[in-house]
Amino acid sequence: MPTARRQRLFELGQLDLMLAASNTAERRRYARFSAPYRYETVGLFTRSNRRADYLHINNLDQLARQGIGLLAPKVGYYGPAYARLQPQLSASGKLSTFTSFQQGLRMLDAGRADLILGDSGALRHEAKLQGIAISALPLVVLRAPVHLMLNKSSTSPAELERINAAIARLEHNGTLAAIRARYGDL
Repeated sequence: MPTARRQRLFELGQLDLMLAASNTAERRRYARFSAPYRYETVGLFTRSNRRADYLHINNLDQLARQGIGLLAPKVGYYGPAYARLQPQLSASGKLSTFTSFQQGLRMLDAGRADLILGDSGALRHEAKLQGIAISALPLVVLRAPVHLMLNKSSTSPAELERINAAIARLEHNGTLAAIRARYGDL
């Protein structure tokens, strides 16, 4: 299911749970959030053979100033710098969005833009599956905790307490650390 549709169904109360969610003020109107279970690192990537061309980028504003094309997920929160810059990139025609990392990486590989923004783990995983060589730039756009997002209309505070207790147990006994290590996220 496309991310935008999944988000809309959640807002309408037709989905109970979403994974890897950022806890934002807007979302707290209709959702409850678990304790964090991992950290998300949002980065900028390019095709590996072009990495040297973009090593000078140390903030997102440079993308707009230099007219560098960017691919970014259509839905989601990717930090305050991206939220501020997104309208400008979009108005200049330098922003193209995608609905899945699979689609985004195909667009990057086809030359639709120079850079792609997204969750570092998800991009690396999908690039490996597709056989596309990508490399991260040194700029970290966002590093933030991610949570399970529960729908307020279909879940209870007691259910959230049970989920948080399970997260605490799995963190304490090392299970979550082992899972994160398998995916290269510590």
